[in-house]
Amino acid sequence: MSNKIRKASHAGSWYTSSVKELDKQLEDWLSRADLTHGPARAIIVPHAGYSYCGETAAYAYRQVSPSVVKRVFILGPSHHVRLNGCAISSQNKYQALFYDLTIDQEVYADLDATGAFERMNLSVDEDEHSLEMTLPYVAKIMEEYKNNFRIVPVMVGSLTPEKEIKYGTIFSPYLADPSNLFVISSDFCHWGNRFRYTYYDASKGNIHQSIQYLDKIGMDIVESLNPVAFIDYLKQYGNTICGRHPIGILLNAAKNLPDNEWKRLSLRFLKYAQSNQCMSHHDSSVSYASASLISQ
Repeated sequence: MSNKIRKASHAGSWYTSSVKELDKQLEDWLSRADLTHGPARAIIVPHAGYSYCGETAAYAYRQVSPSVVKRVFILGPSHHVRLNGCAISSQNKYQALFYDLTIDQEVYADLDATGAFERMNLSVDEDEHSLEMTLPYVAKIMEEYKNNFRIVPVMVGSLTPEKEIKYGTIFSPYLADPSNLFVISSDFCHWGNRFRYTYYDASKGNIHQSIQYLDKIGMDIVESLNPVAFIDYLKQYGNTICGRHPIGILLNAAKNLPDNEWKRLSLRFLKYAQSNQCMSHHDSSVSYASASLISQ
């Protein structure tokens, strides 16, 4: 098999390209996060530049028990190409600065066999940041077991509710396996004129407080593991959660588990932050939230 590698194309801009500096940053953030809701079967993590969201992301990655993980599914939204389904990589490895992460080609073959996945070319793969921004953290927490696990990166397009159910059904058997970890890449509210989203409920206080209230409604619904309620919430408020479709796939994958397994699941948000506290309509911000899903 040829060694086709997706380079760490956002290193040096979205996060430092210095391995030593990156290791220290992640180590510091992880050391400040407590293990409160683990071992995680799935996590929801932000994917902005690490200077904005690295600390928040650590709270989710801290919940992972690396010794049990054999496979890491990474689901991130497509920001640059139109995609009405899901796409998988054409590469064999993803560069993560610390070391290269190997793609599980057996799982890819199984996903290919469903007929529901496109293949993305290298330029599309390297342009997208939502998958890459998870890689340094995944590599860091899995470092002691770096030869014992594979990754399954999946780019998620703009899905209808029916397609979220379809992909949830495909991924549900993998979610049922405790040796699989799902990493769901998503920021929360993108607020301001540059995002064409300026919802404001003045009864909640300042704009940033209204944004937090809006995000909290959505986070509570995600915690309830109810995919229909999440779609209704998005229809009602239009909240600009860029990873809403990867989250929708996770909720449907959970819902598709046998009833006794679904009832044992517990999803909890552990950390929330905003890039900026908006006070006027000239301001803008992006919200970041980290969550962990466990089986009790």
